This record gives sequence, structure tokens and C-alpha cells, in this order.
Amino acid sequence: MPNNVQIYDSTLRDGAQAEGITFSLEDKLLIARELDELGVHYIEGGWPNPTNPTDQAFFERAGKEKWQNAILTAFGSTRRPSNRSEDDPILKTMLDAGTATVTIFGKTWDLHVSDVLKTTLDENLALIEDSVRYLISEGREVVYDAEHFFDGYKDNPEYALKTLEAASNGGAGVVVLCDTNGGTLVSEAQQIMGDVAPRLSTPFGIHAHNDGGMAAAISVAAVEAGATHVQGVINGFGERCGNANLCSVIPALELKLDKKCLGPERLGQLMKTSRFVSEVANIPHDHRQPYVGETAFAHKGGAHVDAMLKNPRCYEHVTPDSVGNERRYLLSDQSGGATVTEKLSQIVPGIDKKSPVVRTLLEQIKQLEHEGYEFEAAGGSFELLAHKALGSFKEHFHLISYRTIDRKVGDEPPDIEAIIKLDVDGDTYHKVAGGDGPVNALDNALRLALQQAYPSLLETRLVDYKVRVINGGSGTEAKVRVWIEATDGTDLWGTVGVAEDIIEASWIALVDSYNYRLLKDTLAQAPAAAP
Repeated sequence: MPNNVQIYDSTLRDGAQAEGITFSLEDKLLIARELDELGVHYIEGGWPNPTNPTDQAFFERAGKEKWQNAILTAFGSTRRPSNRSEDDPILKTMLDAGTATVTIFGKTWDLHVSDVLKTTLDENLALIEDSVRYLISEGREVVYDAEHFFDGYKDNPEYALKTLEAASNGGAGVVVLCDTNGGTLVSEAQQIMGDVAPRLSTPFGIHAHNDGGMAAAISVAAVEAGATHVQGVINGFGERCGNANLCSVIPALELKLDKKCLGPERLGQLMKTSRFVSEVANIPHDHRQPYVGETAFAHKGGAHVDAMLKNPRCYEHVTPDSVGNERRYLLSDQSGGATVTEKLSQIVPGIDKKSPVVRTLLEQIKQLEHEGYEFEAAGGSFELLAHKALGSFKEHFHLISYRTIDRKVGDEPPDIEAIIKLDVDGDTYHKVAGGDGPVNALDNALRLALQQAYPSLLETRLVDYKVRVINGGSGTEAKVRVWIEATDGTDLWGTVGVAEDIIEASWIALVDSYNYRLLKDTLAQAPAAAP
């Protein structure tokens, strides 16, 4: 069985068909460059027909660039029944795209031949063979996608095989078995591919949709059945429920089946590519994705963490760095002493799990989480708690009072301001600032009050703000949790605040955010105190 597997990426076409995703020309070029750097073998750029000017422009721009690893591919269908191949506008647009490889799909399911194409079964075979042969005669490598192959095979196996033979007779380099409706079970796909593979004279590939949640599994099963070509999409984006997620399929092939797809070095870029595509698509990155999700190697339960610290193989099926991810230990009310010890060891190397500080901090975290706090994404707040427990935290300022005022007159925009009074090293600062909302106004006033004594805070800015209702059944009396992310241009940190009042919860998170930055400044000048 061949050891090399070609990876054919369809993010720019199939991925762009997902609800809520639209790629501009620049978006497509950015993603294509990232995919080329990742090392995929084919990048399907889109369907360059006249009704899709973005795809036409993409091929024009992309044709002027140098691609290091990937072959750009134009996509289209077989000729129409009424046309000769050399006169068919669809085939012409693919040739005009100027790519060395083209991918065409044809009908495999007799239902589609009769009800969609409205032609005869024999004429459909001619469409497939003629279209492939013509594109080959024009100097193109042809990938043939057998649309609805599995459904077609289940209804009429002999005819479905004839469509593959027609593509092979035309000269296709690979015939791709497509589960276009995405409803095939893994066991069905395995049985069908086991029947079909020995009867093929051309290498075969797989293209699976995820309507039944089986796309990645079927793709891996196809390679086990002899497929040497796998089509899919980064992050599994695609029409309806999406396509096979290459971020799951590629690591499974490389790390589980020992197939060469990208190679170890490029496989280590996979998480970066996954996050990059999510960012360009303006879709939140799925933290729970296998392999490349931020939580894929995040450990929370105390017993789990204790075992992980002894041997990471206990709860990880692959190493995080193999796919560019990293291991994380989460703090929560399920945490044990091992989790807190591991976190504290980054502040005080070698701290003992039996240290009273570990026990004190663990009890404090459990109590705070019982009250609604979460520290999994609030590393800044946790470090402040840790340094307070260690006695290495200095209070830089104390609140005397704050007040927010929100005036609304008629149809005019609200007039919002915050008034704050602070004690900073014995001096009182009284500041007033406006903002887009009460939290923004408080942030501006706090910054004004602190910037004279602590000018480094001028470099600090808030980049994200989230509010979550904790006890939703309490209506407007519900307790809320506010999470803030801040940066100084180099590091990012999260802080958290909880209260019944959203302004108070925001104030707690704001204060932690600035205190964390000031803690960083202090630690840069002197080491943390020992426990």
C-alpha cells in the first residue's frame, strides 16, 4: 500500500460555501499562501466561471505568484449534454484559469442523471469521458470527482462503477469517491470501498461531507482501503454541516497510520494554519477541535493533572507540539493540588505540593469558583492571587470611590462619564472621563488617575470584554461574570470579576488587569518572594 497521501485542500471553494463565510479576493490569496506554506499538495482555488468574478480574479492574481509546494487547481463540471467539449463554456473557463491541474465533477447517481441532468445513462458516461479526454488533450492534469458516488453505488453499483471507468478511460489521474450528501456510515463506506478498490485501474481518492458527523472517519477509512488522495477543508468548513476537517484527518494519517502527508515539520504548523483560517474567515476558532483546538490538550480534573505531571501519555494520545499545540493545566473547582503546584512552579520553581501556600490557594480558588469565578482564561487574576498568597504582591492603589453617570436626552446619543477617586501611594487622585459606555469611561478615568505614578500603563490597552450571566433564573438580579483581555503590546492576559452589578464586576476585572501589568513591572526589577 502506498505510503504517500496527497492532500487536496478545498477551503477556498467548499469552505467558502459555508453559511456565514465569505472570502474576498485578498482573503483567498492570504489563505492560499498559508496553505502553500503548510505544504498541501493541491489548492482548489474555486470555480472560475463568469458569474464568479472573485474566483476569476483569484486565478489571475495567483497565476502571477510563485507557489513553493502546492499546485493550484480550477474547479468545474463535465460538459453540458448539448455541447461538444471544445465548445463548452464551463470547460473553457477552467482552461482559461491557466492552472496545470483541473478538477471536474460528474454525475454518478442514476437519480441525478435522470432528474437533474435529464439525459440518458449512456450520454452521461460520454459526458464524463469526453470532458476528461479534452482537458487532458489541452495539457491539463485532471482530478475527477465522482459526485454522490456512495449514494449512487448503493442504488446502482454497476452504473456507478461505469462512471469511474469512463473517467479513467478519458485519462483522469485520480478518481475521487464523493459522499456528497454526507449520510454514509463508516461501515457502509468501508464495505463499498473494499468492493470498489480492486476493480479500479486508476488511483482513487475521497471527498466526504459531514452531515452525519462521519467525514473525517470516512476519509481515514478510505486511506486504509487504499486511497492515496484526500480532499477536505481546514477546520471542516463547508456547505450544510461542512466537509472533512483536514485538521483532524492529516494528523490521524501522519501520527496514527504513519502516512506521509505534510511531514513532521509542517505538521507542527497545523494549529497556526487552523487559527489563521478562522481569523480570515471571521469565525471564532473552535476551541474543542481535535488536535488543533485550544482545549485539545487542556487538563482540568485534579486526578488527571496529577497523572499528567507523572507521565503525559496517561491522558494524551499524541504530543501537543506534533501539531503545533501546547499543553495547559486549567484551574477550577475540580483542580487538585497538582494543578496549583504546576502553576505555582512557574512563579516559585521547585515548590512542594505539600506547601501550605498550595493548600491555601487551592481552597481560595475553589471558594471563588463556587461564587462564580472562572480562572481558566483569567491567568492574570490567578497570578495576582498566587502572589498575594506568597506575600509578593504590593497594593499599588486603593479605591476611595467611583461613580458612573449615563444621561439620555431624547434621540441624542447617551452622554456617559465616570468620576473616580483613588489613593495612590498616599496621594489622592480625583479624575473624570467620558467613554462609549460606563465601563469604557471607568477604564479611561482609572488610566488618568494612575498614569502619572505608573506611566507604563499608557502602553496597556484592553482588547476584549465579555459578560456572562451566571444564575440566569434570577432575571435582572442575576450575578454576572466579566472577563477582560488586555495587552501591553507584547503579552496578553485575562482577568475576571464577579458581582450582581455589571459595573462592579467590570471594575474588579479592570483593577486586576492594571494590577497585573504593575506586577509584571515589579517582577522585572526583583524576583518573587519564596513561600
